[in-house]
Amino acid sequence: MERKDFETWLDNISVTFLSLTDLQKNESLDHLISLSGAIQLRHLSNNLETLLKRDFLKLLPLELSFYLLKWLDPQTLLTCCLVSKQWNKVISACTEVWQTACRNLGWQIDDSVQDALHWKKVYLKAILRMKQLKDHEAFETSSLIGHSARVYALYYKDGLLCTDQHNLLTYHKTIISNELKFLPFLGLESEVKNEIDEHQKLNDGGINANLKGSDDLSAKLWDVSTGQCIYGIQTHTCAAVKFDEQKLVTGSFDNTVACWEWSSGARTQHFRGHTGAVFSVDYNDELDLLVSGSADFTVKVWALSTGTCLNTLTGHTEWVTKVVLQKCKVKSLLHSPGDHILLSADKYEIKIWPIGREINCKCLKTLSVSEDRSICLQPRLHFDGKYIVCSSALGLYQWDFASYDILRVIKTPELANLSLLGFGDIFALLFDNRYLYIMDLRTENLISRWPLPEYRKSKRGSSFLAGEMSWLNGLDGQNDMGLVFATSMPDHSIHLVLWKEHG
Repeated sequence: MERKDFETWLDNISVTFLSLTDLQKNESLDHLISLSGAIQLRHLSNNLETLLKRDFLKLLPLELSFYLLKWLDPQTLLTCCLVSKQWNKVISACTEVWQTACRNLGWQIDDSVQDALHWKKVYLKAILRMKQLKDHEAFETSSLIGHSARVYALYYKDGLLCTDQHNLLTYHKTIISNELKFLPFLGLESEVKNEIDEHQKLNDGGINANLKGSDDLSAKLWDVSTGQCIYGIQTHTCAAVKFDEQKLVTGSFDNTVACWEWSSGARTQHFRGHTGAVFSVDYNDELDLLVSGSADFTVKVWALSTGTCLNTLTGHTEWVTKVVLQKCKVKSLLHSPGDHILLSADKYEIKIWPIGREINCKCLKTLSVSEDRSICLQPRLHFDGKYIVCSSALGLYQWDFASYDILRVIKTPELANLSLLGFGDIFALLFDNRYLYIMDLRTENLISRWPLPEYRKSKRGSSFLAGEMSWLNGLDGQNDMGLVFATSMPDHSIHLVLWKEHG
Protein backbone atom coordinates (compact mmCIF):
# COMPACT_ATOMS: atom_id res chain seq x y z
CA MET A 1 0.00 0.00 0.00
CA GLU A 2 1.29 3.43 -0.88
CA ARG A 3 2.14 5.79 1.95
CA LYS A 4 -0.64 8.22 1.03
CA ASP A 5 -3.23 5.47 0.81
CA PHE A 6 -1.98 4.00 4.15
CA GLU A 7 -2.38 7.34 5.92
CA THR A 8 -5.92 7.71 4.55
CA TRP A 9 -6.81 4.18 5.70
CA LEU A 10 -5.28 4.82 9.14
CA ASP A 11 -7.29 8.03 9.61
CA ASN A 12 -10.51 6.27 8.68
CA ILE A 13 -9.92 3.28 10.96
CA SER A 14 -8.91 5.63 13.83
CA VAL A 15 -12.19 7.51 13.54
CA THR A 16 -14.09 4.25 13.49
CA PHE A 17 -12.08 2.84 16.46
CA LEU A 18 -12.84 5.89 18.59
CA SER A 19 -16.56 5.43 17.98
CA LEU A 20 -16.54 1.88 19.37
CA THR A 21 -17.45 0.89 22.91
CA ASP A 22 -14.72 -0.23 25.31
CA LEU A 23 -15.70 -3.87 24.79
CA GLN A 24 -15.55 -3.48 21.00
CA LYS A 25 -12.16 -1.75 21.28
CA ASN A 26 -10.80 -4.65 23.36
CA GLU A 27 -12.13 -7.21 20.85
CA SER A 28 -10.55 -5.24 17.99
CA LEU A 29 -7.16 -5.17 19.77
CA ASP A 30 -7.37 -8.89 20.54
CA HIS A 31 -8.02 -9.58 16.88
CA LEU A 32 -5.11 -7.41 15.76
CA ILE A 33 -2.78 -9.06 18.30
CA SER A 34 -3.76 -12.49 17.01
CA LEU A 35 -2.77 -11.38 13.51
CA SER A 36 0.58 -9.96 14.66
CA GLY A 37 3.94 -11.63 14.23
CA ALA A 38 7.00 -11.62 16.47
CA ILE A 39 8.20 -8.21 15.28
CA GLN A 40 4.85 -6.60 16.01
CA LEU A 41 4.55 -8.23 19.44
CA ARG A 42 8.06 -7.08 20.45
CA HIS A 43 7.20 -3.54 19.31
CA LEU A 44 3.99 -3.67 21.32
CA SER A 45 5.77 -4.91 24.46
CA ASN A 46 8.41 -2.17 24.34
CA ASN A 47 5.87 0.61 23.91
CA LEU A 48 3.46 -0.68 26.55
CA GLU A 49 6.20 -0.63 29.23
CA THR A 50 6.89 3.03 28.47
CA LEU A 51 3.17 3.90 28.51
CA LEU A 52 2.06 1.89 31.53
CA LYS A 53 5.18 1.78 33.80
CA ARG A 54 6.24 5.39 33.97
CA ASP A 55 9.12 5.84 36.45
CA PHE A 56 8.36 9.20 38.04
CA LEU A 57 11.58 9.15 40.11
CA LYS A 58 13.49 8.78 36.88
CA LEU A 59 11.51 11.45 35.04
CA LEU A 60 11.21 14.08 37.79
CA PRO A 61 13.98 16.57 38.62
CA LEU A 62 16.01 15.35 41.63
CA GLU A 63 14.77 18.21 43.85
CA LEU A 64 11.13 17.23 43.28
CA SER A 65 11.94 13.57 43.89
CA PHE A 66 13.53 14.45 47.23
CA TYR A 67 10.50 16.54 48.18
CA LEU A 68 8.15 13.61 47.51
CA LEU A 69 10.37 11.14 49.34
CA LYS A 70 10.30 13.23 52.51
CA TRP A 71 6.62 12.34 52.92
CA LEU A 72 7.35 8.62 53.18
CA ASP A 73 8.28 6.83 56.39
CA PRO A 74 11.75 5.19 56.54
CA GLN A 75 10.44 1.62 56.40
CA THR A 76 8.52 2.40 53.19
CA LEU A 77 11.63 4.04 51.76
CA LEU A 78 13.65 0.91 52.47
CA THR A 79 11.04 -1.12 50.59
CA CYS A 80 11.18 1.36 47.70
CA CYS A 81 14.94 0.86 47.50
CA LEU A 82 14.19 -2.66 46.25
CA VAL A 83 12.19 -1.47 43.21
CA SER A 84 15.21 -0.82 41.00
CA LYS A 85 18.81 0.31 41.03
CA GLN A 86 17.67 3.78 39.97
CA TRP A 87 15.22 4.06 42.85
CA ASN A 88 17.83 2.81 45.32
CA LYS A 89 20.29 5.38 43.99
CA VAL A 90 17.84 8.29 44.26
CA ILE A 91 16.48 7.31 47.71
CA SER A 92 19.94 6.64 49.12
CA ALA A 93 21.06 10.10 47.93
CA CYS A 94 18.39 11.99 49.90
CA THR A 95 20.41 13.22 52.90
CA GLU A 96 17.58 15.05 54.68
CA VAL A 97 15.32 11.99 54.65
CA TRP A 98 17.82 9.79 56.46
CA GLN A 99 18.98 12.50 58.86
CA THR A 100 15.36 13.10 59.89
CA ALA A 101 14.80 9.37 60.31
CA CYS A 102 17.85 9.16 62.59
CA ARG A 103 16.73 12.17 64.64
CA ASN A 104 13.32 10.60 65.18
CA LEU A 105 15.05 7.57 66.70
CA GLY A 106 16.97 9.80 69.11
CA TRP A 107 20.24 9.76 67.20
CA GLN A 108 22.77 12.60 67.25
CA ILE A 109 23.17 14.22 63.81
CA ASP A 110 26.28 16.02 62.63
CA ASP A 111 24.89 18.35 59.97
CA SER A 112 28.36 18.89 58.54
CA VAL A 113 28.31 15.31 57.21
CA GLN A 114 26.32 15.50 53.96
CA ASP A 115 27.02 11.99 52.70
CA ALA A 116 23.50 10.58 52.32
CA LEU A 117 24.70 7.00 52.07
CA HIS A 118 26.43 7.47 55.42
CA TRP A 119 23.16 8.50 57.07
CA LYS A 120 21.27 5.65 55.46
CA LYS A 121 23.82 3.23 56.97
CA VAL A 122 23.54 5.02 60.33
CA TYR A 123 19.75 4.64 60.19
CA LEU A 124 20.01 0.92 59.45
CA LYS A 125 22.36 0.58 62.41
CA ALA A 126 20.02 2.69 64.53
CA ILE A 127 16.91 0.61 63.93
CA LEU A 128 18.88 -2.52 64.80
CA ARG A 129 20.05 -0.99 68.10
CA MET A 130 16.58 0.34 68.96
CA LYS A 131 15.08 -3.08 68.25
CA GLN A 132 17.67 -4.62 70.57
CA LEU A 133 16.73 -2.13 73.28
CA LYS A 134 13.02 -2.82 72.83
CA ASP A 135 13.61 -6.58 72.92
CA HIS A 136 15.92 -6.25 75.98
CA GLU A 137 18.86 -7.62 74.02
CA ALA A 138 21.14 -4.56 73.77
CA PHE A 139 23.34 -5.38 76.78
CA GLU A 140 25.50 -8.16 78.12
CA THR A 141 26.98 -8.78 81.55
CA SER A 142 30.44 -9.42 82.92
CA SER A 143 32.25 -9.48 86.27
CA LEU A 144 35.47 -8.14 87.71
CA ILE A 145 36.98 -10.52 90.25
CA GLY A 146 39.97 -9.71 92.42
CA HIS A 147 38.81 -8.13 95.67
CA SER A 148 38.88 -10.14 98.87
CA ALA A 149 36.25 -8.02 100.63
CA ARG A 150 33.09 -6.11 99.77
CA VAL A 151 33.50 -3.03 97.53
CA TYR A 152 31.79 0.11 98.80
CA ALA A 153 33.05 2.88 96.53
CA LEU A 154 33.11 3.05 92.71
CA TYR A 155 34.09 5.67 90.16
CA TYR A 156 34.23 5.42 86.35
CA LYS A 157 36.02 7.54 83.76
CA ASP A 158 37.20 7.00 80.16
CA GLY A 159 36.98 3.22 80.17
CA LEU A 160 38.58 2.83 83.61
CA LEU A 161 36.77 1.78 86.77
CA CYS A 162 38.11 2.44 90.26
CA THR A 163 36.90 0.13 93.03
CA ASP A 164 37.66 0.39 96.74
CA GLN A 165 37.19 -2.57 99.07
CA HIS A 166 36.82 -2.77 102.83
CA ASN A 167 36.45 -5.73 105.10
CA LEU A 168 33.28 -5.23 107.13
CA LEU A 169 35.25 -5.94 110.27
CA THR A 170 37.53 -3.06 109.38
CA TYR A 171 34.40 -0.94 108.92
CA HIS A 172 33.16 -2.14 112.27
CA LYS A 173 36.41 -1.17 114.00
CA THR A 174 36.61 2.22 112.25
CA ILE A 175 32.99 3.15 112.84
CA ILE A 176 33.03 2.20 116.52
CA SER A 177 36.13 4.34 116.99
CA ASN A 178 34.26 7.30 115.43
CA GLU A 179 30.46 7.27 115.58
CA LEU A 180 28.33 4.14 116.05
CA LYS A 181 25.38 5.88 114.39
CA PHE A 182 26.95 5.30 110.95
CA LEU A 183 25.82 1.68 111.03
CA PRO A 184 22.06 2.28 110.67
CA PHE A 185 22.69 4.90 107.96
CA LEU A 186 24.79 2.48 105.93
CA GLY A 187 22.44 -0.43 106.50
CA LEU A 188 25.37 -2.54 107.70
CA GLU A 189 24.14 -3.83 111.07
CA SER A 190 23.20 -7.31 109.84
CA GLU A 191 26.14 -7.52 107.42
CA VAL A 192 28.68 -6.69 110.13
CA LYS A 193 27.10 -9.17 112.55
CA ASN A 194 26.97 -11.96 109.95
CA GLU A 195 30.60 -11.51 108.94
CA ILE A 196 31.75 -11.36 112.54
CA ASP A 197 29.86 -14.58 113.29
CA GLU A 198 31.38 -16.26 110.23
CA HIS A 199 34.92 -15.26 111.17
CA GLN A 200 34.39 -16.41 114.76
CA LYS A 201 33.35 -19.85 113.53
CA LEU A 202 36.42 -20.13 111.33
CA ASN A 203 38.93 -18.84 113.86
CA ASP A 204 39.12 -19.31 117.58
CA GLY A 205 41.03 -16.03 117.82
CA GLY A 206 37.83 -13.98 117.69
CA ILE A 207 37.26 -10.62 116.05
CA ASN A 208 40.63 -9.02 116.67
CA ALA A 209 42.51 -11.92 115.11
CA ASN A 210 40.64 -11.34 111.85
CA LEU A 211 40.98 -7.57 111.58
CA LYS A 212 43.49 -7.19 108.77
CA GLY A 213 43.83 -3.40 108.88
CA SER A 214 45.37 -1.93 105.73
CA ASP A 215 45.49 -5.35 104.03
CA ASP A 216 41.73 -5.03 103.52
CA LEU A 217 41.78 -1.39 102.37
CA SER A 218 42.75 -1.53 98.73
CA ALA A 219 41.76 0.53 95.69
CA LYS A 220 42.02 -1.08 92.27
CA LEU A 221 41.93 0.52 88.83
CA TRP A 222 40.42 -1.70 86.13
CA ASP A 223 40.37 -1.55 82.34
CA VAL A 224 36.70 -2.37 81.72
CA SER A 225 37.26 -3.51 78.12
CA THR A 226 39.79 -6.18 79.10
CA GLY A 227 38.85 -6.85 82.72
CA GLN A 228 42.47 -6.37 83.73
CA CYS A 229 43.57 -4.64 86.93
CA ILE A 230 46.02 -1.84 86.05
CA TYR A 231 46.86 -0.55 89.52
CA GLY A 232 46.26 -1.67 93.08
CA ILE A 233 47.15 0.48 96.08
CA GLN A 234 46.48 0.48 99.83
CA THR A 235 44.12 3.23 101.05
CA HIS A 236 41.96 4.05 104.07
CA THR A 237 38.24 3.31 104.62
CA CYS A 238 36.76 4.96 101.54
CA ALA A 239 33.22 6.20 101.24
CA ALA A 240 33.87 8.01 97.92
CA VAL A 241 36.53 7.96 95.20
CA LYS A 242 37.45 10.01 92.13
CA PHE A 243 40.53 9.65 89.94
CA ASP A 244 42.44 10.73 86.86
CA GLU A 245 45.50 9.33 85.09
CA GLN A 246 47.93 10.31 87.86
CA LYS A 247 46.03 10.38 91.12
CA LEU A 248 43.21 8.98 93.21
CA VAL A 249 41.22 11.16 95.62
CA THR A 250 39.32 9.40 98.40
CA GLY A 251 36.80 10.51 101.00
CA SER A 252 36.88 8.38 104.12
CA PHE A 253 34.90 7.22 107.10
CA ASP A 254 37.88 8.39 109.17
CA ASN A 255 36.70 12.01 108.55
CA THR A 256 39.54 12.84 106.13
CA VAL A 257 40.20 13.20 102.41
CA ALA A 258 43.38 11.82 100.87
CA CYS A 259 45.16 12.08 97.53
CA TRP A 260 47.15 9.06 96.31
CA GLU A 261 49.59 8.53 93.47
CA TRP A 262 48.71 5.57 91.26
CA SER A 263 52.22 4.75 90.13
CA SER A 264 53.77 4.54 93.60
CA GLY A 265 50.74 4.09 95.87
CA ALA A 266 52.02 6.96 98.03
CA ARG A 267 49.66 9.33 99.78
CA THR A 268 50.63 12.76 98.45
CA GLN A 269 48.15 14.85 100.42
CA HIS A 270 45.96 14.47 103.50
CA PHE A 271 43.02 16.84 104.08
CA ARG A 272 42.02 17.02 107.74
CA GLY A 273 39.26 19.14 109.24
CA HIS A 274 35.91 17.37 108.95
CA THR A 275 34.40 15.96 112.12
CA GLY A 276 32.26 13.37 110.35
CA ALA A 277 32.67 10.81 107.57
CA VAL A 278 33.32 12.25 104.09
CA PHE A 279 30.69 10.89 101.69
CA SER A 280 31.52 12.77 98.47
CA VAL A 281 34.49 14.47 96.83
CA ASP A 282 35.11 16.41 93.62
CA TYR A 283 38.06 18.40 92.35
CA ASN A 284 39.34 20.62 89.54
CA ASP A 285 43.03 20.70 88.69
CA GLU A 286 42.72 23.96 86.75
CA LEU A 287 41.29 25.75 89.79
CA ASP A 288 43.53 23.82 92.20
CA LEU A 289 40.41 23.13 94.26
CA LEU A 290 38.95 20.10 96.00
CA VAL A 291 35.49 20.03 97.59
CA SER A 292 34.15 17.52 100.10
CA GLY A 293 30.75 16.80 101.64
CA SER A 294 30.51 15.28 105.10
CA ALA A 295 28.33 13.82 107.82
CA ASP A 296 29.24 16.89 109.89
CA PHE A 297 26.68 18.85 107.75
CA THR A 298 29.40 20.94 106.06
CA VAL A 299 31.05 21.32 102.69
CA LYS A 300 34.74 22.16 102.71
CA VAL A 301 36.76 23.79 99.93
CA TRP A 302 40.46 22.88 99.89
CA ALA A 303 43.57 23.84 97.99
CA LEU A 304 44.24 20.63 96.08
CA SER A 305 48.01 21.06 95.92
CA THR A 306 48.65 22.05 99.56
CA GLY A 307 45.78 20.49 101.53
CA THR A 308 44.88 23.84 103.08
CA CYS A 309 41.20 24.36 103.95
CA LEU A 310 40.11 27.55 102.16
CA ASN A 311 36.45 27.64 103.15
CA THR A 312 33.82 25.81 105.16
CA LEU A 313 30.27 26.12 103.81
CA THR A 314 27.52 25.74 106.38
CA GLY A 315 23.74 25.64 106.12
CA HIS A 316 22.96 21.97 105.62
CA THR A 317 20.99 20.34 108.42
CA GLU A 318 21.59 16.76 107.24
CA TRP A 319 24.60 14.77 106.10
CA VAL A 320 25.99 16.08 102.82
CA THR A 321 26.03 13.01 100.56
CA LYS A 322 26.89 14.62 97.22
CA VAL A 323 29.06 17.50 95.99
CA VAL A 324 29.50 18.47 92.33
CA LEU A 325 32.00 21.01 91.00
CA GLN A 326 30.93 22.00 87.48
CA LYS A 327 31.27 24.80 84.93
CA CYS A 328 28.09 26.79 84.26
CA LYS A 329 26.82 26.89 80.64
CA VAL A 330 23.97 29.40 80.94
CA LYS A 331 23.61 33.05 81.90
CA SER A 332 21.51 34.35 84.79
CA LEU A 333 21.53 37.18 87.30
CA LEU A 334 23.74 35.12 89.62
CA HIS A 335 26.26 33.53 87.23
CA SER A 336 27.64 33.68 83.70
CA PRO A 337 28.67 30.95 81.24
CA GLY A 338 32.10 29.68 82.22
CA ASP A 339 31.69 30.31 85.95
CA HIS A 340 32.48 27.34 88.17
CA ILE A 341 29.60 26.39 90.45
CA LEU A 342 29.44 24.08 93.45
CA LEU A 343 26.35 22.00 94.19
CA SER A 344 25.85 20.11 97.45
CA ALA A 345 22.96 17.84 98.35
CA ASP A 346 21.64 16.32 101.54
CA LYS A 347 18.56 14.28 102.36
CA TYR A 348 16.14 17.13 101.62
CA GLU A 349 17.92 20.02 99.86
CA ILE A 350 20.26 20.92 97.04
CA LYS A 351 22.36 24.02 97.70
CA ILE A 352 24.14 26.08 95.03
CA TRP A 353 27.32 27.95 95.94
CA PRO A 354 29.67 30.30 94.12
CA ILE A 355 33.28 29.14 93.91
CA GLY A 356 35.41 31.82 95.49
CA ARG A 357 38.05 32.06 98.15
CA GLU A 358 36.12 34.45 100.35
CA ILE A 359 35.31 33.11 103.79
CA ASN A 360 31.68 32.44 104.73
CA CYS A 361 30.33 32.90 101.20
CA LYS A 362 26.54 32.76 100.96
CA CYS A 363 24.48 30.09 99.28
CA LEU A 364 23.07 31.32 95.96
CA LYS A 365 19.95 29.17 96.05
CA THR A 366 18.40 26.22 97.89
CA LEU A 367 16.24 23.75 95.96
CA SER A 368 13.84 21.20 97.42
CA VAL A 369 10.78 19.21 96.34
CA SER A 370 8.80 19.52 99.55
CA GLU A 371 8.51 22.52 101.87
CA ASP A 372 7.61 20.41 104.90
CA ARG A 373 10.49 17.95 104.30
CA SER A 374 8.09 15.06 103.88
CA ILE A 375 9.86 13.87 100.70
CA CYS A 376 13.50 12.78 100.65
CA LEU A 377 15.88 13.26 97.75
CA GLN A 378 17.77 10.22 96.54
CA PRO A 379 21.58 10.50 96.68
CA ARG A 380 22.11 10.81 92.92
CA LEU A 381 22.51 14.33 91.54
CA HIS A 382 22.91 15.25 87.85
CA PHE A 383 24.23 18.67 86.79
CA ASP A 384 25.53 19.38 83.28
CA GLY A 385 25.87 23.17 83.54
CA LYS A 386 22.35 23.77 82.17
CA TYR A 387 20.00 21.58 84.18
CA ILE A 388 19.87 20.07 87.66
CA VAL A 389 18.11 16.72 87.97
CA CYS A 390 17.41 14.72 91.09
CA SER A 391 15.12 11.82 91.93
CA SER A 392 12.61 11.51 94.76
CA ALA A 393 9.56 9.45 95.66
CA LEU A 394 7.51 12.00 93.70
CA GLY A 395 9.47 11.40 90.50
CA LEU A 396 12.36 12.96 88.60
CA TYR A 397 12.71 16.72 89.12
CA GLN A 398 14.44 18.86 86.50
CA TRP A 399 15.40 22.46 87.30
CA ASP A 400 16.50 25.12 84.81
CA PHE A 401 19.85 26.38 86.10
CA ALA A 402 19.37 29.84 84.56
CA SER A 403 16.15 30.56 86.49
CA TYR A 404 16.12 27.79 89.14
CA ASP A 405 12.53 27.06 88.06
CA ILE A 406 11.25 23.48 87.94
CA LEU A 407 10.96 22.63 84.24
CA ARG A 408 9.17 19.34 84.71
CA VAL A 409 8.45 16.47 87.04
CA ILE A 410 8.61 13.05 85.41
CA LYS A 411 6.42 10.55 87.23
CA THR A 412 6.45 6.81 86.73
CA PRO A 413 3.41 5.63 88.71
CA GLU A 414 3.75 2.04 87.47
CA LEU A 415 7.30 1.89 88.87
CA ALA A 416 7.68 3.77 92.12
CA ASN A 417 11.03 4.79 93.61
CA LEU A 418 13.14 4.61 90.47
CA SER A 419 16.66 5.84 91.16
CA LEU A 420 18.50 8.19 88.80
CA LEU A 421 21.77 7.07 87.22
CA GLY A 422 22.10 9.46 84.27
CA PHE A 423 20.09 12.15 82.50
CA GLY A 424 20.62 13.54 78.98
CA ASP A 425 18.84 15.40 76.21
CA ILE A 426 17.17 12.27 74.82
CA PHE A 427 17.45 9.40 77.29
CA ALA A 428 17.57 8.85 81.06
CA LEU A 429 19.13 5.83 82.76
CA LEU A 430 17.21 4.63 85.84
CA PHE A 431 17.09 1.56 88.02
CA ASP A 432 15.43 -0.13 90.95
CA ASN A 433 16.24 -3.29 92.89
CA ARG A 434 15.39 -5.55 89.94
CA TYR A 435 16.00 -3.78 86.64
CA LEU A 436 17.99 -1.18 84.77
CA TYR A 437 15.68 1.07 82.71
CA ILE A 438 16.07 3.42 79.75
CA MET A 439 13.52 6.24 79.44
CA ASP A 440 12.90 8.24 76.26
CA LEU A 441 12.65 11.75 77.72
CA ARG A 442 10.72 13.03 74.69
CA THR A 443 7.79 10.76 75.50
CA GLU A 444 8.69 9.95 79.14
CA ASN A 445 8.12 6.27 78.32
CA LEU A 446 10.36 3.44 79.48
CA ILE A 447 11.65 1.86 76.28
CA SER A 448 13.94 -0.84 77.66
CA ARG A 449 14.89 -2.72 80.78
CA TRP A 450 17.66 -5.11 81.78
CA PRO A 451 17.58 -7.54 84.74
CA LEU A 452 19.97 -6.90 87.63
CA PRO A 453 21.20 -9.42 90.19
CA GLU A 454 20.36 -9.11 93.85
CA TYR A 455 22.59 -6.56 95.56
CA ARG A 456 22.50 -4.14 98.48
CA LYS A 457 21.38 -0.73 97.29
CA SER A 458 23.56 1.72 99.21
CA LYS A 459 21.70 4.63 100.74
CA ARG A 460 24.61 6.86 99.79
CA GLY A 461 24.49 5.67 96.20
CA SER A 462 28.21 4.90 96.11
CA SER A 463 28.14 1.15 95.47
CA PHE A 464 26.63 1.52 91.98
CA LEU A 465 27.16 3.91 89.08
CA ALA A 466 26.53 4.61 85.42
CA GLY A 467 29.26 4.11 82.85
CA GLU A 468 29.54 5.99 79.56
CA MET A 469 27.06 8.89 79.51
CA SER A 470 27.36 10.57 76.10
CA TRP A 471 24.71 8.32 74.53
CA LEU A 472 22.08 9.83 76.84
CA ASN A 473 22.24 12.96 74.63
CA GLY A 474 21.51 10.77 71.61
CA LEU A 475 23.11 7.68 70.16
CA ASP A 476 25.40 8.23 67.17
CA GLY A 477 26.42 4.73 66.14
CA GLN A 478 29.76 5.07 67.95
CA ASN A 479 28.91 5.88 71.57
CA ASP A 480 26.82 2.75 72.17
CA MET A 481 29.76 0.76 73.48
CA GLY A 482 31.53 0.14 76.75
CA LEU A 483 30.18 0.26 80.29
CA VAL A 484 26.52 1.02 81.02
CA PHE A 485 26.26 0.18 84.73
CA ALA A 486 28.38 -1.27 87.52
CA THR A 487 27.58 -2.38 91.04
CA SER A 488 29.38 -4.22 93.83
CA MET A 489 28.13 -7.67 94.78
CA PRO A 490 27.99 -9.50 98.13
CA ASP A 491 30.54 -12.03 96.82
CA HIS A 492 33.12 -9.17 96.48
CA SER A 493 32.89 -9.12 92.66
CA ILE A 494 31.86 -6.15 90.50
CA HIS A 495 28.85 -6.79 88.27
CA LEU A 496 29.10 -4.97 84.91
CA VAL A 497 26.40 -4.25 82.35
CA LEU A 498 27.97 -3.53 78.95
CA TRP A 499 26.72 -2.55 75.51
CA LYS A 500 26.55 -5.61 73.26
CA GLU A 501 28.25 -5.26 69.90
CA HIS A 502 25.96 -4.77 66.90
CA GLY A 503 24.78 -7.91 65.17
